[in-house]
Amino acid sequence: MANTFQIDPAEQELLRSLPGGKPVMYQEWHDLLFLHFTANPDEIQPLLPAGLSLDLHPDASGKPMAWIGVVLFWMSGVRPTWSPSVPGVSKFPEFNVRTYVHREGKEPGVWFFSLDAANWLACKIARLTYALPYWYARMSTERTLDRLEYQSIRLEGSSAICKATATAAGKPYFAQPGTLEYFLVERYLLYSARGGELFTGRVWHTPYPLRTATVESCEQTLTDASGIPGKPFIHTAFSDGVEVKVYKIEKVAG
Repeated sequence: MANTFQIDPAEQELLRSLPGGKPVMYQEWHDLLFLHFTANPDEIQPLLPAGLSLDLHPDASGKPMAWIGVVLFWMSGVRPTWSPSVPGVSKFPEFNVRTYVHREGKEPGVWFFSLDAANWLACKIARLTYALPYWYARMSTERTLDRLEYQSIRLEGSSAICKATATAAGKPYFAQPGTLEYFLVERYLLYSARGGELFTGRVWHTPYPLRTATVESCEQTLTDASGIPGKPFIHTAFSDGVEVKVYKIEKVAG
């Protein structure tokens, strides 16, 4: 049995506060489509580095499960805090595959299996500075009123594609602590690993203004490329976006 359990939701709320110190980067995230399905924890735990355990949440039947997220969006204003945005460099789509983890019941965060981005330079920098598994891809996002289209073809590493259309509806609302939506989207800590060492980094933004999302179609092999067979998504949500502060990465002690 995987060394996993559902941690106290209060641990997640602690990370909503503004971190100490100065951010190293600013970003703006737009048109985020959150897609999730469940997976057997015993199948996902072996994919994680030493020191991390899956953060579980019950499915509709009440069984604690691992949750796999595919998050599609585009970003703008990507820049170091000391530099202005650069045309052609600071704006691009990103699609990521992730799950939710913790360290011995504390510091709940996100583990990324992959991050596809349509900016070759950004991919290289993120790999070097944040030890994150970024892959360069040919990508596009398009929004017409509340209809959304996302496309991606990975150009390096394991072959992977994504093509999705969805419609957002309703007035914005905020996920409430203790709910599944809060568990899935209100995450302010990321983990990465390299050379047997574990790293962590903080991000901060105001809570996501969420809206309901109806997926019209979705064909993706992003999860399969990470060793996780794709399944129908059982939870979807949409956000128009947030402004983000990114903080420096730090090595986990011990």
